[in-house]
Formats: sequence, C-alpha cells, structure tokens
Amino acid sequence: MGILKELRSPTTIITDTIPRDRPYVLGIDGGGTKTTCVLVDETGKVWGRGQAGSANYQTVGAEAAYRAIEAAILQATAGAPLTIVGMGLGLAGVGRAEDLASVEVWLERLAYSPELPVRWDLQPQRTIVRPDSEIALIGGIGTNVGIAAIAGTGAIVWGRNARGETKRVGGWGYLLGDEGSGYWIARQGLQVVMRALDGRSPQTSMTGHLLGHLGLHRAEDLVEVVYRRGWGVMEIAALSQWVDRSAAEGDAVARQILNDAARELVLAVKVAATALFQPEEPFEVVTLGGAWQSAYLRQAFLASFAENFPNANAIEPRHEAAYGAALMVFDLEIKE
Repeated sequence: MGILKELRSPTTIITDTIPRDRPYVLGIDGGGTKTTCVLVDETGKVWGRGQAGSANYQTVGAEAAYRAIEAAILQATAGAPLTIVGMGLGLAGVGRAEDLASVEVWLERLAYSPELPVRWDLQPQRTIVRPDSEIALIGGIGTNVGIAAIAGTGAIVWGRNARGETKRVGGWGYLLGDEGSGYWIARQGLQVVMRALDGRSPQTSMTGHLLGHLGLHRAEDLVEVVYRRGWGVMEIAALSQWVDRSAAEGDAVARQILNDAARELVLAVKVAATALFQPEEPFEVVTLGGAWQSAYLRQAFLASFAENFPNANAIEPRHEAAYGAALMVFDLEIKE
C-alpha cells in the first residue's frame, strides 16, 4: 500500500544539513492560526520544518495566505536549491471550486517566486490540495481511514472509511457552529461570568481568573475589552484556558461548560461514525487541536466515547497535520 501504511512511529525532525542530491516533497498545513511546512524525502524522513502565520484566506485574505505559505516553505527548505517533486497542501477555508482556483494561482506564483531558490519538478498527480481536516486525519492516524475530531479555535469532525466515503460534521464557523471549540468554550465562560455578575448564575472562580489575567478590577470591564478593543475569534478563544483552570480546581460551573463541550464533540463523532462505519466495525478517532489540552475535557470526552463506541479507539496524533499532507502525496490512491 505504500508509505502511508508503513509509517506509524512519531516523526523525527532532522537537523543535519539537508542533502541536495535527492527529490523532496513538501507537506503544508495552512490553518486558521498558523501555517506549517515540512520537507520530506521519499523514505518519509523529515529534513526541514517552517512556520508562518495563518493561510486561511477566508479570514486573512488571499495575499496574506500566499505569503504565509511562501514563508513557511522558505524556512523549511533553509533557502537551499532543492528539487521539489511533490506538494500536499491542506488548507483551511478550501472546499469550493472558487477556493481551489485561488490555490492554483498560488501554485503558479510559487513556481516563479524569487524568494524560493528551490527547483520545481511538480507533476499534476503529485500536487494535491485538500481541506486541512483531511490532512489532520491522515497525519493524526497515519492512514486515510478513521475520524478526526478537531477542536482548536474552531471545531470540525471529518472522517473517511475504507470505501472512500467521507463525512463532515460541523466546522461552520464561530457564528454558525464550532460547538466544543476553544472559542465556544471561552464564550460560554464569558457569558457565565456576566450572568454571575447579574445573579442569574452561581458565582464561579472563572471571574477571578479572567479579571486577573486581563488586569481588570470589575467584571463590567469585560465589556470594554471584548467590544471596544476589537477582539477577534482567536483572542477570545485563548481565554478557554481559564475555563479549564477553574474546572481543574473543581469549579462546578466551569466543569459543566466542558461537559457540554465534550457532549457536542461526541455527538459530532457519532454522526460521522454512523454515516461511515458499521456498528461492529472498528475504527480510530484522533483528537487534534488546542482545546484537547484540557485534561478535564479529554476525560469527559473519553468517558462518553467509550460508552458510545465500544469497538473504536480514541488516540492522540501520531504525526502532525503537515506530515499528513506529505503522506497524502506518497499514497496517490488517496486522490480517489
């Protein structure tokens, strides 16, 4: 089946001087928060890694997204005249024909970029563009069959079965969905703090944590921070850590928020699993994204997961998503 079925151990980043006498593949994870690029040879060994800003052109614009990809490639290749024979890109915000048209323009620009001294020898079958959720699955599990439960700033569940059927659940953005995400958790926390101020909800230690973190004296001052400072999704999502801290300290209100987040994520996985797998069919679910750093959220999710999916196994990522983009190039049958 090729390299995709063979590489199961954690990826090792090689720091030696990059050999110039061999072909390489680029794996690119263009997420909503950052862009990561890995330089991989045809044995699966990683020789370089680069990182830049967001490549979600839906939020940062096409030019900023292109520049992030270009910068990540430059860093991963160390500015050396290497031969690139394949490129896998997993990009946030790419799912429609017009999105792919924008990416094709980027590929043409990369081929003539004066910033990149690499030699391009790309073939159409080795230039693959997919949504970032797909490469997260491939990298996280090490194969293209299973389910990825992604809960970072946003949240989405994406799966594929051995027959090539796929199912997406969620990922509709912070206004239309993203239940269980860092943003969703933080927003629930902020709302509960304000409800506690009114007396509509029990008091919670989240109030003290948030005010201390932001250098505020009163809960009312959160209005100025959130609205007048022009806070966006990422700034608010970062506050989810204080919901987690309160939950770890035993705060019942914070724990309820994380229990609700776990329930939403389990529901999304259940919908995907029902569409893709038979009840007795084993499969793996990989959990990815910053929200899973919460030990309480993970524990709540795993407890419910075990009850709902006795034949499935929930795992932490075996590889990063950018490496999954490279694996996607090696195993060309994934294009089917």
